[in-house]
Amino acid sequence: MRKLLSLIILLMFALTACNSVDGSDGSSLGAIPENAIEITIIYAPESDAYMPEIMSRFNESYRNGRNPVTGQELQSGERPIYISGQPGSSGVVTLQIVNAVTNPASGDIARPTIFQPSVSHWLALANHEANRDLFDLADSPGTALAPVVMAIWESRLQAIRDTVGYDDIGWEELLDVLNSPNGWQDYGIADGRRTVYYGHTDPYVSSTALSTLIAEYYASANANGFTGRRLTMDVVQDETIQEGVRDIEQLIRHYSRRTTEFKNYIAQGPDYLDFVALEENDLIAINRGQTDFQPPEQLVALYPKEGTFWHEHPFGIPNASWVSEEQRQAARNFADFVLLAEQQEFIMTFGFRPANPSVALGFPIEPQFGVTVEGPTTVLDVPDAEVIGEIQESWSFVKKQADILIVIDVSGSMQQDNKITQARQAALAFLDNTEATNRVGLAVFSTNYRVVVPIDVLENNIVALQNAINDLQADGGTALFSAVVESTKLMEGLGDSDRIRAVVFLSDGEDTASPNDINLNAATDAIEQSYSTRNPVIFIPVGYGNLSSDLQRVLDSLGDASNTQWIAGNPNTINELLELISSFF
Repeated sequence: MRKLLSLIILLMFALTACNSVDGSDGSSLGAIPENAIEITIIYAPESDAYMPEIMSRFNESYRNGRNPVTGQELQSGERPIYISGQPGSSGVVTLQIVNAVTNPASGDIARPTIFQPSVSHWLALANHEANRDLFDLADSPGTALAPVVMAIWESRLQAIRDTVGYDDIGWEELLDVLNSPNGWQDYGIADGRRTVYYGHTDPYVSSTALSTLIAEYYASANANGFTGRRLTMDVVQDETIQEGVRDIEQLIRHYSRRTTEFKNYIAQGPDYLDFVALEENDLIAINRGQTDFQPPEQLVALYPKEGTFWHEHPFGIPNASWVSEEQRQAARNFADFVLLAEQQEFIMTFGFRPANPSVALGFPIEPQFGVTVEGPTTVLDVPDAEVIGEIQESWSFVKKQADILIVIDVSGSMQQDNKITQARQAALAFLDNTEATNRVGLAVFSTNYRVVVPIDVLENNIVALQNAINDLQADGGTALFSAVVESTKLMEGLGDSDRIRAVVFLSDGEDTASPNDINLNAATDAIEQSYSTRNPVIFIPVGYGNLSSDLQRVLDSLGDASNTQWIAGNPNTINELLELISSFF
């Protein structure tokens, strides 16, 4: 049927001399009119909620012979415009556009007519990296506004306010919770954890993470006497300021490459994360029940007293050879269309604030969804591009470091469906994507559990890990529960409370070889004992292959004990899955 439909469409196009392009959500952007000026856009992933529909409206107007901005019929000689596009992570696309200018032979390039990142930081960085005015920042209008917030549980925020006796909360007060001897229990939460769970994404990829990291530098600088409006290079390079940022990063439970994981984790409740850096629209989406989990209580937007950034979703048009003057004017026409009241009101339904000041705020920018109509009271100045670049590069040494034990099932069942080969490749990919300054070890289990490569700084033991992974062979039974207990004990014994401690545990079958007294209860008890410490071990179960319902229940219990979720993988997805997990650290 699909092939038949494709053939019919192709025949229709041949008869009409037009083409058709689909939006990233699968919706048709319609046929391309004859003599059209074609332009393309790469937009931030969160804009995918509304951009395909807006592109479709724009194209439809031109197909009907009307200018979508003026509403007037096209004049004689006035060419129609056709736009198509797709989402792309802001940091990744920035690098691809810079490559297209400075290193076009690299293959990793992008040549859009319009680049809409979440925030103009990326346009400034592109200019800096390309060593030229690749984007005119003064001619890159914002199209949808969203402040970066700390999404925090209402009960947690109220506990802080009740304890300190005032409402204006920021990084200073969050750090006080971390440093308090009994953590949340000292803030009136009787069964609260002794530590804080915070998360943010990768500032090389994510706009929210980059803005958050810059905001952390502002917070640290202000706490150390900085009174200027804009961060400078000497402030960012100051070791005392960097140490302050490192202190804030100690709040981190784990990182991630994508916001999706954090949205789903925090939506499960305070046991999973206390707060996370998000765009305000993401917070609204969680409170409206638009994630995989219905929140057990309301999340609220904490606009840190030290300040935050507005993400304006600018339209940057590259000053590059692949954009003609005619296309540049067409791109400006599309920008004007997006800023019309009708489009701005549509964008606002997804939790963004209008960039057109004549459009009044309305649903869902309302307190019932955890935000204030006023938004942030303190907005930070954007540093110069070279300073943003320095902050981004500093992340490798201010971020929280990790101790990671990779535990792989090498029982006989791993011989089936080429699982052991795929597991080797996935484990090697995990190493490739892990910070060299993290400490990593390898353990395996079949009939017995054994540590193959002791935990050490990755740059010191990378060769030993690679050799051991390549030598993995599958044979024997499955001492799953023993492996859980032993690996958790090993991580507990490491100490170093200022590092993330994590077990990445991959198995494809039920326990067949652990001693009778080492059962599921013993395994979950071992994990839960860590939960009460200042720095709990994060246990990440990965179910591999076609899993029995019993094994799924076991993995679910192991994840619950660590306040994580078990993750399903198969030989086709395990590589990508472990690469994603590596971004947690």
